[in-house]
Amino acid sequence: MSRKPLIGLNADYRSQRKETPSFLFLWAGYFDALINAGATPVVIPPLPGDAEIAQVLDLLDGVVLTGGADLDPRRDGYEVDPSMVLMEPRREDFDRRLVRHIAQRRMPVLGIGAGMQLLNVSQGGSLYFHIKIDIPKALPHIDNADPNHRHALVVEKGTLLDRVYGEGEIRVNSMHHMAIAEVAPGFMVSARCPDGVIEAIESTSDDWVAIGTQFHPEAPSASVLDGRIFEEFVAAITGKTEMYQRMVA
Repeated sequence: MSRKPLIGLNADYRSQRKETPSFLFLWAGYFDALINAGATPVVIPPLPGDAEIAQVLDLLDGVVLTGGADLDPRRDGYEVDPSMVLMEPRREDFDRRLVRHIAQRRMPVLGIGAGMQLLNVSQGGSLYFHIKIDIPKALPHIDNADPNHRHALVVEKGTLLDRVYGEGEIRVNSMHHMAIAEVAPGFMVSARCPDGVIEAIESTSDDWVAIGTQFHPEAPSASVLDGRIFEEFVAAITGKTEMYQRMVA
């Protein structure tokens, strides 16, 4: 394609607290990873309505759903677990509407951390709310004393992550207390922790580039190899756009 793909990034949101006004923030690793992969990142604020979301998505080639705090399970008919730190309502309201538009358009999407969990829930999947309770035999998936906490990853053959990592032992920076329970229809597991906890999913539909990772390939603790997930995502968007341009030419 003649231009770099435009990739949207939703941002985290903090409501006003005492003397501090409300503000957006976004870890630099997200946009740096997209820039390094050959894309142009565009930050999307929490827009007020569907019309505004549609207008912005008309300009974009794909979206990265960033990580963050815990999704509110009450929105999906469940109770809040005491271990949860809930996402700001304004952000979650927007994120849920955003992913609905993305899915309707079959727009390329990469969900990371809470972004993967939202992608899965939005398409009919479910979540474990606290791994220690729901999967008591699971390995530790969080170490508050080690921000670079890493564990092994078992990748499914023939998946996008298989193209990224290939053969050999893999360890990823995965820190989380929630996890995917039931995978959404139209998706498959592309990687797990050796204890069976799902660490990555991807769409099984030929018409939708949709990927999710529980670990964080954008973080400072990520490996150079992890960054290739962004390269594969951008390459898939570039190839899809070029194919469409040939079809309409």
